[in-house]
Order: sequence, then structure tokens, then C-alpha cells
Amino acid sequence: MPELPEVQTIVNQLKENLVGKTITGIDIRLSKLWSGNKEQIIGSKILDVRRRAKMIIIKLDHGRNLVVHLKMTGQLIYSDISNNSNNRETVTFPNPIPFAGTTLPGKTTHIIFQLSGGVLFFNDMRQFGWVKVLTDDELVEVSEKHGPEPFSDEFTLEYLEKILSNWGRPVKLLLLDQSKISGIGNIYANEALWCAGISPMKRGKEVEKEKIKKLYACIKSVLEEGLKYHGSSAGDEAYVDVAGNPGKMQEHFKVYSRTGQPCPNNCGGKVVRGEIGGRGTFFCPKCQK
Repeated sequence: MPELPEVQTIVNQLKENLVGKTITGIDIRLSKLWSGNKEQIIGSKILDVRRRAKMIIIKLDHGRNLVVHLKMTGQLIYSDISNNSNNRETVTFPNPIPFAGTTLPGKTTHIIFQLSGGVLFFNDMRQFGWVKVLTDDELVEVSEKHGPEPFSDEFTLEYLEKILSNWGRPVKLLLLDQSKISGIGNIYANEALWCAGISPMKRGKEVEKEKIKKLYACIKSVLEEGLKYHGSSAGDEAYVDVAGNPGKMQEHFKVYSRTGQPCPNNCGGKVVRGEIGGRGTFFCPKCQK
């Protein structure tokens, strides 16, 4: 599932390409992935694109928003029609889009946004993602269900100490809880805990104060690294940016998907794989305590 670095990469690119454009048409090919009245937003101008947790928020005029969650295998692929030799019905890309093909719309394309001068495709192989039309007030309600953003002023060391002190379950589960901290998923939780030298199985309230301080810094550093490399196209490689290009963070993983490989700390240990909360968990049992 795309996490903060992947979603923010997409947001940055969409903001560059979409702001100022008008939605001229919407083709909904799979209705279960759509919520809202499309007629209310056809003709709307795109004012901004931003991220909240793992959601992409496309701000429209007249107090409405398009909110997109990519879930497991969602993709947003954009093409500037004016720079493409194809017509408005199909767009050909230089490299195949995972699970969709070289020409869009493909078999996993479920929603198409026609824009003034461009087209935006929403693909989703597993069909868990969604697009919703929300008013500004409805968006506030959704946003309030999520915890502080890792790079926000609200996410302080004191806040992290407080939520860990009341957490009697494995610390990794706290990092994955979107009501506690927004945007962190399985990949970056594994990487942050390795960076901090904390066992993912350790109960949150048992993490020492010095290690909490290190974890606070590691959360930010691994997310910054993910942003630097435009996210991770690991596992099924469904994640691509809006041009269909994969991320590079998978080339820099320390423990995620590195089962059996030597720990990068040169501690003599090897990365092992376990399971916490139904999620694959990667760590070094020798240096993560």
C-alpha cells in the first residue's frame, strides 16, 4: 500500500500538472470505486492538491474536493493531451504501466477524468481503492479521524512519548495506527524501528526514553529518504508515479524484504521475517531489542 512518501510524490506531481485545469468530463467504469455526484464537479476548476495521511485531496472550487485513496494497488496516471500524439480516447506511454499496459485506458482503468488539456486515469488491479466527492465540512470530519502528520508541529517528541506510554501492544502496531500517527505504513515502520534499534514486538510502554528519542528522529529520516527516492515500488510493484515511473526506495531498504541477508549494521545478525497484526515484519533480532 502506498505510504506517505509514495502518496506525497504523487501529490507533488499532480499539483504541478493539475492546478488551474478544469474537469470537463468523468467516465466511471466501476461504480463501486466512486462515491458522490459527478455532475456536481464537472466544470469545476482545480485549485490545489495536497495530502492528508494516505489520502490525495484535489481541492476544487465551490467548496468541494475529490479525495482519492489508492489502498493496495491504486494508481493515478496523468497525461498532458497537448503533448501526446494520441487522441483523447487513448494515451500511449513509453513504458508499460504495471497491471494496466502501455496504452490507457487499460483493463485495470476504472475512472477517467477528462481535463482541460489533460487526462487523469485511476487504475486499481485489486479494486480496494476509492474516489469520493466531499464537501469542505465532510473533509474536515475525515481528517480529524487521523493523527498528526510526521512532519507537522503537532508531532513532537513529547507526543510520541505520551502515546507510547499508554501502548501495551507491539510498538510496530502503534506506528501503523493512523489515528495515532498519519502516513506510516508497513515498509517505513519496519525501517524506522531498525534505524532506532527497537524490536517491533516490544510493547510500546516498555520502550526506553532514549530509544523513543531515536525513534522520533528515525521516523522522520526514513520518510525523508523515501521522499528523496520518490517512494518504493517493492513487492508487486504496483506503485508508480503519475508518469508511470517506479520509485527507487526499494534499492535502499535496510531490512524490509531482506530476509536472510546480513544486517546492514554489521552486527553479525541476519534479517528475519515474522508477522505482527497480519503484516510481514522484518528486523534484526541481534541489534533490535
